[in-house]
Amino acid sequence: MISGGVHPLSFKRLSRNFPIQEFLQPERVVLPLSQHTGAAATPVVKKGDEVVQGQLIGQANGFVSSCLHASISGRVSSVDYCYLPSGRRSLAITIENDGSNRRIETISRDWRSLASEQLVEGVRQAGIVGMGGAAFPTHVKLSLPPGRRAELVILNGCECEPFLTCDERVLREETAGVVEGLQIICRAVGTGKATVALEGDKDGLDEIVRPYLKKLEPELKVELKILPERYPQGSEKQLIEAVTGRQVPSGKLPIDVGCLVFNVQTALAIKQAVTEGWPLVQRVLTLGGLVEKPSNLRVAIGTPVEAILNFCQVKLDGRKRLVMGGPMMGQALPETSLPVLKGTSGLLVLGPREGFSEEAPCIRCGRCLQACPMRLAPAEIGRQARLGNWEGCRQLYVNDCIECGCCAYVCPSRLPLVAWFKWAKAELREKKTA
Repeated sequence: MISGGVHPLSFKRLSRNFPIQEFLQPERVVLPLSQHTGAAATPVVKKGDEVVQGQLIGQANGFVSSCLHASISGRVSSVDYCYLPSGRRSLAITIENDGSNRRIETISRDWRSLASEQLVEGVRQAGIVGMGGAAFPTHVKLSLPPGRRAELVILNGCECEPFLTCDERVLREETAGVVEGLQIICRAVGTGKATVALEGDKDGLDEIVRPYLKKLEPELKVELKILPERYPQGSEKQLIEAVTGRQVPSGKLPIDVGCLVFNVQTALAIKQAVTEGWPLVQRVLTLGGLVEKPSNLRVAIGTPVEAILNFCQVKLDGRKRLVMGGPMMGQALPETSLPVLKGTSGLLVLGPREGFSEEAPCIRCGRCLQACPMRLAPAEIGRQARLGNWEGCRQLYVNDCIECGCCAYVCPSRLPLVAWFKWAKAELREKKTA
């Protein structure tokens, strides 16, 4: 059981029974070169170039960076700046679809004949990042630091954010591919032990997955663990605690306690990259909230949000809000022209914030202390942030905050705590680089 956390209404029944639909040929895609943790990729194409699906268009710029590939075939119409959902700007490559659906030639490979270094290199070349939202370059996670050993690989199928069911659908419909991806991960990091973690609300999913896991024995020992529902249990550090009882110390990484965590869709992308030579150019996301037909869609990376809404016949009015991601950690979108990124797990149409009181002074109730899964003091960190005391925020471990939103969710004063924490982190980063 994790510390803290909350139990928001899940609303997963609205979309979990809808099979994955494909929308892979939008009129255009906008592909930011900075949609992952680390340095932005460097463009290797220019305006006017013809490209095919899967072609490298952005080269990773350093170790902690990620390659970028064309998600459709067509002509590069611009290499210019665009806004990201976070509000930051990034250089982006826009491709106009030529309708030919041309793609790169790929070669099938037997991953069992490849060394771990070759597996990691295949993942790097494919531009794979964590698809649960963090978008951390996967090849970096697979490259173990000197002196570190992976004792356990955890496949994260919890998907604890309300509304989102895309990972569940992938695991139900593409079980064999996900499990093979898990095998490849274990070989790459040199471990023979893994755990598949699910939350208990995924009716019957364990019975679908279990036969595939039994086939892996005795080469790979895999435990299927059903966890009680609790948000944010799918967060990396919280999941490690729930599965193993180990706590990742402040400032440390999961590998420091012998664990590595990978998202379901990341495992599938690894399988496709290593066995088929196919880069990360599409993903599955959930369209949910106030829509007539909730959907789980496989879309091309870079597809404008407005194209997805039109495909699903969703019309917005001035009272509805659009959120990219889940309702707890997602980003409110100011416009629908923004593109789907590698880490985009959902698009939610939500209603106006009716019934919510205005921000009020902190009443020192302590609810945020109880809810914080990182055992921080959210109200005090928020107070220091409002005072501009960035060093005080650092001393209160603001950088350990995972921005899950639990504190703001339970706050009776409706304080924008997470916004203050993001502000403090940004100021501390700027101070460090100055």
